Amino acid sequence: MSATQKPTRANTGPTRHVYDVAVVGGQLSGAMAAALLARRGYQVLYVEHDGNGNGYHHEGWTLPYAPFVIPPLKSLACLEELSTELGVTTALQRALRTPSPMLQLVRPGVRLDVHPEAAKLLAEAKRALGAEQGAALASAFGAAASAAERSEPFLKEKPELPPEGVFGKFKFKRLADKHPGLREASRLSDAPMEKLLKGLVPFLNYSAGPEGLAVTRPLALALSGLYTIPGGREGLREVFLARLKELGGDVLLHDESTVAETLALDGNTLTGIKLVRSETIYKTGCVLGATDAGALRRLLPEKKRHRALSETLDGAQTKEILFTLNQVLPERSLPRGMGELVLFETDDAELPVMLVQVQPAKRTMESGGEDMRCVCASAFVPASARELGEDHLKTLADRLGKQLERLMPFSRAKLHLESAPYLHASGVRGSRMLPHPHLAFDDETLLGITGLPARAPAKHLFLASREVLPGLGFEGEVLTALRVSRLVQETLKKNDPLKRR
Repeated sequence: MSATQKPTRANTGPTRHVYDVAVVGGQLSGAMAAALLARRGYQVLYVEHDGNGNGYHHEGWTLPYAPFVIPPLKSLACLEELSTELGVTTALQRALRTPSPMLQLVRPGVRLDVHPEAAKLLAEAKRALGAEQGAALASAFGAAASAAERSEPFLKEKPELPPEGVFGKFKFKRLADKHPGLREASRLSDAPMEKLLKGLVPFLNYSAGPEGLAVTRPLALALSGLYTIPGGREGLREVFLARLKELGGDVLLHDESTVAETLALDGNTLTGIKLVRSETIYKTGCVLGATDAGALRRLLPEKKRHRALSETLDGAQTKEILFTLNQVLPERSLPRGMGELVLFETDDAELPVMLVQVQPAKRTMESGGEDMRCVCASAFVPASARELGEDHLKTLADRLGKQLERLMPFSRAKLHLESAPYLHASGVRGSRMLPHPHLAFDDETLLGITGLPARAPAKHLFLASREVLPGLGFEGEVLTALRVSRLVQETLKKNDPLKRR
């Protein structure tokens, strides 16, 4: 049975023909920036365009596209700033939950529950590895967690991220030189459990071959705590979109008629957007591109006339994609002691680390019956996997299934459904979009964290996507939202009504 995605909400369509800001794309930075700008008094149109919705439907179940975790609110000053201004701190705190245990590391013959509290971690490490090795491992984990303290002073100075132009890069590098700890390599060794923990880094950022701060900071934040949210990334985005609607923004979601068809330009100035099945061009002061660069490029008319913009958007290359396999099975069939979030060392050299998230299984229709769980397992594969055909994707699904058999012996006999988004969500709008790509860039990256410029080479067009600060992962998405919101205000020169006297 093929999977199909049904709209979760009805769209009413744009209520105006002219907006201050239009956001095109379903990525987190765009939703955050849209809500911030609405809060600051701007008329905002949000067109999801490429969103996946809260999972895909397959044989009566709503399944996730990938595992999703974020660090605690208290560890991200930028998220605290954003959520406080929007008034969504309480909503976020209610939605987020801590897995139990926070993270579980599993390799042959060893299971280790990772705790953010040093005393609990030390006791667990000694239980799993013995007194001497356990103490050494706890010390190594503590050293890795301390990287957040070394990078925090740099971020508190609010550097321009990413910097603009030659002078901006010079200032950035000069500021970075004042904080030599930013360029430190990971303090984790290649000892088996430490190496396995390093395997969490690719699930925390969007950089291909990350280095420096792109390794140490996301991992350090993760060691301070990990949280999940119902609905994953899309569930978190819903918090900001709900606030945007409360503030009077127009939000267009999950409808074939509310997809952007083209960006309207007057010379090199962006002037609006056109939706499919509509002759109206919605005029806008600024447009935020909150979708992958390749998808945004396809919205450009007469690409040869806008060579600088096209070349910028072509500057991001996807090297790896996250391939996911979902299994639905009774809770009682899960191994005793298995955590809700597991980092698993496989015996497949091409899929060395698998992240597994266990969550309640969601039926598309309300029904009783046995308590079911969805085991969502993901590993990174070359980006070319999508182009190698369905047989290759089925082989990948089989390989992940075999690894889950190693992690959960005897569970296959109780399996109700096995589903892979790349195989079974083919009818879903946005299903070909990437839940978690690893990106490389033509231009120089700074500290391993920067990517495409937030200010695109077309007037009044800004990028509000994960490609701007890929090395910082979720934190980079928040910082991008804050930065782009400021750039829009500078461009429109409209006073913040909250600060008027």
